Amino acid sequence: MAFAGPMSDETGDHMQGVGLIIYRAPSLEAARALAEADPMHKSGARSFTLRRWMINEGSLNLSVGLSTKTVNLT
Repeated sequence: MAFAGPMSDETGDHMQGVGLIIYRAPSLEAARALAEADPMHKSGARSFTLRRWMINEGSLNLSVGLSTKTVNLT
Protein backbone atom coordinates (compact mmCIF):
# COMPACT_ATOMS: atom_id res chain seq x y z
CA MET A 1 0.00 0.00 0.00
CA ALA A 2 1.38 3.40 -0.96
CA PHE A 3 -1.34 5.75 0.30
CA ALA A 4 -4.75 5.45 1.96
CA GLY A 5 -7.32 7.77 3.46
CA PRO A 6 -10.89 9.07 3.49
CA MET A 7 -12.35 11.34 0.82
CA SER A 8 -14.56 14.39 1.26
CA ASP A 9 -17.80 15.28 -0.41
CA GLU A 10 -17.76 17.65 -3.39
CA THR A 11 -17.65 20.75 -1.17
CA GLY A 12 -14.50 19.52 0.56
CA ASP A 13 -16.10 20.20 3.95
CA HIS A 14 -17.38 16.77 5.00
CA MET A 15 -15.74 13.36 5.01
CA GLN A 16 -18.15 10.91 3.39
CA GLY A 17 -17.06 7.52 4.69
CA VAL A 18 -15.63 6.55 1.32
CA GLY A 19 -11.92 6.36 0.78
CA LEU A 20 -9.08 5.79 -1.60
CA ILE A 21 -6.27 3.26 -1.34
CA ILE A 22 -3.37 3.34 -3.76
CA TYR A 23 -1.47 0.07 -4.06
CA ARG A 24 1.93 -0.23 -5.66
CA ALA A 25 1.80 -3.59 -7.41
CA PRO A 26 3.42 -5.20 -10.47
CA SER A 27 0.04 -6.07 -12.03
CA LEU A 28 -3.69 -5.55 -11.69
CA GLU A 29 -3.98 -9.14 -10.48
CA ALA A 30 -1.42 -8.49 -7.71
CA ALA A 31 -3.29 -5.35 -6.67
CA ARG A 32 -6.54 -7.33 -6.57
CA ALA A 33 -4.90 -9.91 -4.29
CA LEU A 34 -3.77 -7.12 -1.95
CA ALA A 35 -7.25 -5.58 -1.87
CA GLU A 36 -8.96 -8.94 -1.31
CA ALA A 37 -6.59 -9.68 1.61
CA ASP A 38 -7.44 -6.38 3.36
CA PRO A 39 -9.27 -7.24 6.60
CA MET A 40 -11.98 -4.62 5.96
CA HIS A 41 -12.71 -6.11 2.54
CA LYS A 42 -12.46 -9.73 3.75
CA SER A 43 -14.97 -9.07 6.53
CA GLY A 44 -17.44 -7.40 4.16
CA ALA A 45 -17.25 -4.10 6.08
CA ARG A 46 -16.05 -2.35 2.93
CA SER A 47 -16.09 -3.10 -0.78
CA PHE A 48 -13.67 -1.96 -3.46
CA THR A 49 -13.45 -1.07 -7.11
CA LEU A 50 -10.05 -1.62 -8.65
CA ARG A 51 -8.70 0.68 -11.37
CA ARG A 52 -5.33 1.24 -12.98
CA TRP A 53 -3.69 4.63 -12.48
CA MET A 54 -1.03 6.06 -14.76
CA ILE A 55 1.07 8.74 -13.11
CA ASN A 56 1.96 11.40 -15.68
CA GLU A 57 3.99 13.77 -13.54
CA GLY A 58 5.13 14.48 -10.04
CA SER A 59 7.53 12.96 -7.57
CA LEU A 60 7.59 11.98 -3.93
CA ASN A 61 10.65 11.49 -1.79
CA LEU A 62 10.28 9.95 1.64
CA SER A 63 13.06 9.37 4.12
CA VAL A 64 12.42 7.47 7.34
CA GLY A 65 15.07 7.40 10.06
CA LEU A 66 14.31 4.39 12.22
CA SER A 67 16.86 5.06 14.95
CA THR A 68 16.24 8.84 14.94
CA LYS A 69 12.45 8.45 14.62
CA THR A 70 12.33 11.09 11.89
CA VAL A 71 10.32 11.34 8.69
CA ASN A 72 11.15 13.75 5.88
CA LEU A 73 8.80 14.18 2.95
CA THR A 74 9.89 16.33 0.02
